[in-house]
Amino acid sequence: MSKLLVTGGAGFIGSNFVHYAVANADHDVVVLDKLTYAGDRETLAGLPEDRVRLVVGDIADPEVVDALVADADAVVHYAAESHNDNSLSDPSPFVHTNLIGTFTLLEAARKHGTRFHHISTDEVYGDLELDDPAKFTPETPYNPSSPYSSTKAGSDLLVRAWVRSFGLEATISNCSNNYGPRQHVEKFIPRQITNVIDGVRPRLYGAGENVRDWIHADDHSSAVLRILESGRIGETYLIGAEGERSNLEVVQAILRLMGQEPDAFDHVKDRPGHDMRYAIDATKLREELGWAPAFTDFEAGLASTIDWYRANEPWWRKQKAEAEAKYAQAGH
Repeated sequence: MSKLLVTGGAGFIGSNFVHYAVANADHDVVVLDKLTYAGDRETLAGLPEDRVRLVVGDIADPEVVDALVADADAVVHYAAESHNDNSLSDPSPFVHTNLIGTFTLLEAARKHGTRFHHISTDEVYGDLELDDPAKFTPETPYNPSSPYSSTKAGSDLLVRAWVRSFGLEATISNCSNNYGPRQHVEKFIPRQITNVIDGVRPRLYGAGENVRDWIHADDHSSAVLRILESGRIGETYLIGAEGERSNLEVVQAILRLMGQEPDAFDHVKDRPGHDMRYAIDATKLREELGWAPAFTDFEAGLASTIDWYRANEPWWRKQKAEAEAKYAQAGH
């Protein structure tokens, strides 16, 4: 599988995968990205032009998709609308991209017999109670709670149906929350980091008790490559690095690492339907495919992420102004 089509490859997680796949495996990559606010050509800067090509287009456009899938050995499908707050304000782009876009890709992959790997999220499983010892497994029933997570759940089910009904050679991975370089500043960790850089106090929804299971984007990328190369067709693999932290703990760690007092933040009203806890059981991935994360120290990975945002202010400065204006307009 030397020729990969990576959808959403100019976004945060997708671009980190492209960088990782080029550096660590013998893959040439075509990136298909609509370049919405969450995609940026600069995420692909520094990659060899003879091995990485960007095509600007919509994954829901059959004509664009068909030709690219026909020329690929495998499709790695990252493209998605993925921000919960945005899905509450306007669900329609989430239906278009996450459902219609995935359907369009699946039909092209079925037509051309192309290997397909679908990137999903742990949010399709809903949430867990804070005192629940359980974690999500591939057998956990779906229970999405937002337009974002429900459309991602729907896209997962489409992939499963195309495997069963049409024999598509596909796999699925559901990953926990990613952090690392090149993440849009509307997201939780980079928003707090860039606020501190700007001398603005971080803001925390509610009491900050909500727990997320954090994984570095490079570890996500290495897991996806392992699944693509060795995963069993039709199987779902959960990707996690045992990185459970409350949002309060994450904010306090960012403040501490950036030389601030751990209470130098403000509480704001919680958002509707805010899931309490996510936790991934990656046993199947670890035991069946022999995968293990490289970033086992969350604070060390967080420190390197802070360093990246400090060193790459021109990359995020414009999107910061746009994101904060949007938040202000929405009353966040």
